[in-house]
Amino acid sequence: MDGDVIPRHGLGTAPLGGLFTEVTEDDACATIYAALLAGIRYFDTAPLYGNGLAEARLGATLRESGIARDQVSISTKVGRVLVPGIDSDSAFRDGSVQRPQFDYSADGIRRSLDESLVRLQTDHIDLVLVHDPDNHESESLATAFPTLIRLRDEGVISAIGVGMNQVAMLTRFAAKANDIGLDYVLAAGRWTLLDRSAGHIGGLLDTCMTNNVRVIIGGVFNSGLLADPSAGATFDYVAADSATISIALKMAAVCNDFNVALTSAALQFPWHHPATTTVLVGARNAAEVQQNQIDAAAQLPDALWPALDACLTGSA
Repeated sequence: MDGDVIPRHGLGTAPLGGLFTEVTEDDACATIYAALLAGIRYFDTAPLYGNGLAEARLGATLRESGIARDQVSISTKVGRVLVPGIDSDSAFRDGSVQRPQFDYSADGIRRSLDESLVRLQTDHIDLVLVHDPDNHESESLATAFPTLIRLRDEGVISAIGVGMNQVAMLTRFAAKANDIGLDYVLAAGRWTLLDRSAGHIGGLLDTCMTNNVRVIIGGVFNSGLLADPSAGATFDYVAADSATISIALKMAAVCNDFNVALTSAALQFPWHHPATTTVLVGARNAAEVQQNQIDAAAQLPDALWPALDACLTGSA
C-alpha cells in the first residue's frame, strides 16, 4: 500500500446503529454532520452495527452532505453476513428483523462487501477489516485475507485490515503482515488508560511497528467506563466490576487534581506509543462529537501521566 488511506482522527459509528440505546435518524445525521464540521474525514462502520443501519445512515448522510467521495475515508468490516431473523442477545437497539451470522468464506466476504457498498452508496471502500475472527483464525488466513487481496488488486478496496478486542491474535496477524497483505489493525479497548495490553514490550504495537502495519486505536473509553466512571457503567460492553470501577474512579480523582477531564486523558493516551496512527471515537449525537473535539485538543500536563499510571500499580 502506498501511503496512508486513513487520517489521524475518525468517527466510530457503532452508536449510530443503536448500540445499547436507540439513536434517532435525526441524531445520527446530526452526529455525522458535526464530525464533518469538525474536520473529521474518516468514518468507521460495519454490517454488525445495527444490522446494516449504521452503514445505511452513514452512506445517506455523506451523500446528502455533498462532500466529494475522495475527500472522506470509509472503513467497514467483513466476517459476518446478515440473514433473516432476530438476535435476542444483540447489544443493538435497531428494530431489525435481520441478524448477523459469521462467514469468513470467499463468497461470504464478497457478499458482505457487496451489500455494504449498496448501503454506503459508494463503489469502493478505503479500508476493509476482517471483523472479530476470534474463533475463525485459520479460515481467515485461508480465505478471508486472500479474498481481500484480490479485491484490493481489483480496486474495490484500497487497504486491508483486521479489527478485534484482543491482542494475541492481532499480534499473530501483524507478524504475518507481508504474507497476508495486512495494512492496518484496529485494536479496540486494548490500548487505553485502563488496559495497556497492546503496549507490552514485544507485543502488538511493537510488532506492528516492526512490520509496517498501521494501528487504529478504538474503544478509548472502554465502552463507557472512562467516560462516566460510576456504578452501572460498561467496560468492554458488559457491566464493569467493582475493582475496575475503583481504578477508574482513582483516575478521575487524579485528573480532577490536575484540573483536567478524564475523557481528555482517555482520548490523548493512545498517542503515547508511536505505532498509533489513528484514534477512532464513537458518538451518538452532535454534542458528544463537539465535546470529544474539545477533550482531544486540551493541553495536559506531563506530570499527569505518571500519576495515572500509578492508579494501575496501586501506588496512587
